[in-house]
Amino acid sequence: MKMPSPYYSKHKNPPLTEDEIKEKYKDIQEEMQEVLEWKKEEEAKLADAGASPQKKAAAKRALVKVARRINTVQGQIIYWKFRVKGESHFKANLEKNEYWASCSEN
Repeated sequence: MKMPSPYYSKHKNPPLTEDEIKEKYKDIQEEMQEVLEWKKEEEAKLADAGASPQKKAAAKRALVKVARRINTVQGQIIYWKFRVKGESHFKANLEKNEYWASCSEN
């Protein structure tokens, strides 16, 4: 009879502590601020009257990436907000994935 591998019998990593969860929530909020600053920079490039057509086209392409990044970070904020409230990884991940699914439908 083959014995089950002890490698898969336990979590690879210990569960996050409450302080670690709060720290990750704070980090993801800071990342959202960085993404919003990036969005402002690209919008400024697009609105610049003296900018070349190439620069404006690059700004338009970057704004598509910014929008996708905002959705990604917003999903992470939802996840960590649920974790801070004490919800399980499973429930928080479901909420995050539902948000991402709604973003891809639009």
